[in-house]
Order: sequence, then structure tokens, then C-alpha cells
Amino acid sequence: MATIKDVARAAGVSTATVSAVVNDTAYVSPELRGRVLAAVRDLRYAPSLVARNLRSGRSQLIALAVADLANPFYARIVTAAEAAVAAWGYSLVLFNSDEKPDIERRILSRIRTLGCDGSVVVPVGPESHYQRRDFEGMPVVLLGRSIGDAGVDTVTIDNLSAGKQATNYLLDLGHRHIGSITGPMQLTTGSGRLQGMLEAMAARGLAPKTGHVRSGEFREDTAYSVARDLLGQPDRPTALYVANGVMAIGVMRAVADLGLRCPEDVSIASTDTVAGAGGLKPRLTRTEHPVTDMTNEALRMLVDRIEGKGAQPARNVVFQPALVVGESCSPLKLPTH
Repeated sequence: MATIKDVARAAGVSTATVSAVVNDTAYVSPELRGRVLAAVRDLRYAPSLVARNLRSGRSQLIALAVADLANPFYARIVTAAEAAVAAWGYSLVLFNSDEKPDIERRILSRIRTLGCDGSVVVPVGPESHYQRRDFEGMPVVLLGRSIGDAGVDTVTIDNLSAGKQATNYLLDLGHRHIGSITGPMQLTTGSGRLQGMLEAMAARGLAPKTGHVRSGEFREDTAYSVARDLLGQPDRPTALYVANGVMAIGVMRAVADLGLRCPEDVSIASTDTVAGAGGLKPRLTRTEHPVTDMTNEALRMLVDRIEGKGAQPARNVVFQPALVVGESCSPLKLPTH
């Protein structure tokens, strides 16, 4: 493996000149720069990243801890994050907490051990699970979910609006008996979206029937089970608001397995969708996250913190969801006499 001395010898320059060219730290004449770059190419010289990081005091690593890699929604975040960190000259280290707070705690410790310059975290625990010291020692940005007074930057979606928009669409179609498959209530995404649904119904003097709101835990199989039970009841709701895309897949499976039709027998609106859901028939009506924009903003805020450009107070950036109308909802059909 070629060394910096080998490059300097081949180019007929000093090692300082090679370093200046490779690291772009000082002016080098075009003629000398050309000779150095030719030698680098011919010798296939790769600068020592470890040595460079020791000099700079940075690892050039950014950690991303997502909640559930089995959920295609997080694959979209990973794809956006990889492109963004590369543009800033960093490398991505990926972790999956699998929606388990104890695994997440070990991940946060591992991130520090690796010496990552900063981390973007999708938190999975209840607010009581965290203390400020959990996020001390490096720049951290929370993505998608917030934690009370964590003292760190946060990028989220307006979950209240997401639930309201989807529910209002169902209400506008004449539905009054609306149920919901929710996420975990200890998460802001779960509680916020359900609250949005309840507020939309309350504004019209309505409320879900007892037993028509069930937790699907943001898991496809759990959502399938609870939806199959709920929709198998004689007083089933005429419409469902499903709090995330992966659960909507489970709900659609339950509808089919019960021999029901969507939207003829039950209308379904969700928040967000997942890869592959575009092939579903009917196409889901949902409130969409701007996933790439949210991920880019979280990483921009993190890099600002790493490079000392961030404002001192913690910032909370809230993106607005957009209603995307598919074919999974239809006007309520009144019984004929």
C-alpha cells in the first residue's frame, strides 16, 4: 500500500506538498498539483482517514438510529440520509432500535464509543424513559418524534394535523361511525394523531364508539389482528383512520380476509404510506410526510451543530402533512328502506 512518502518521491515534491494537495489545506501551483494528483492516481494512494481524523478531532461519522428497519418508511429515511451526509463529506453509521427502549439505550452508548460527530435519533421510549444526560456529549437531533424538554433540536410532522385531515375527509364523506387503529400512546406520533382524530370528530359533536379505537403498535401484524377483530363485529365502524402506513397494509389484509370490500364496506384513510403500497387496490387515501425534506432538515441542523453554526436554544421544526386522495374512501351509503 502506497504511503505519502511514496507519492512525494514519485511526484518529486515534499510530503507537506502532498498533504496540502490531498487535504486542500494550502495553495499549490497547478503544475505541482498536477504532478501530485498523477502520482496519487498511479500509486492508488488512499489517505489515512484515521490519521486525518486524529488531526481534525472529528470522525466524520454521523449516526442514524431508526425505530424499525422492517418498516419501509424508515428505509426511505435511510436512503435520504445517506445522500445528505455524503454531500457534506460524512459517512453514515446505521442503527435499528426495533422500537425497544432498552436496545436504544445501548445504541446511544455505542454511538459515543464509536466517537461519532453527531447523531439523528428516532426515539422509541416514553418521555419518562429519557433524561437530559442521555443526549449530552455530542450534537443530537430527534427526527419524527419529540421528547418533552430533551434540550435538543427536533424535526417532526404536525401529527395533530395529520389525524385531523384524514378524519375530516372521512367526515366530509358522511361517515359518523369512525374507528381508529392507533400507534403506541407513549409516542408523540401515536398520541398526536389520535388526538387529531378525536378533535376533528368532537368539532362535529361526535366521538368514536367504545371499542372502536384499538392500538396496532405501529406493526403490520398487530394491526391485522386488531382490525380483523374490530371489523368482524356486528357494529363495526363504517370507516377507519389508521395511524401509519405499515399498519394500513395489515388493515387492508384483514378487510380482504374477512370478505369485506374497501371502500364499499369500509373506508380507510391513513397517515403516510409505505413502499409497495402504491400497488394496492384500492390506492390508499392518506396524509403524507415530506420524508426527504424532514431528513435533510434534521441533518442540516446536525451538521450546523457539529460545525459550531447552530443557535444555542434547541429548535423544533414542524413540517405539515399533505392529504393525498386515493380510492380507499367513498361516501357513506345510507340504508335503503
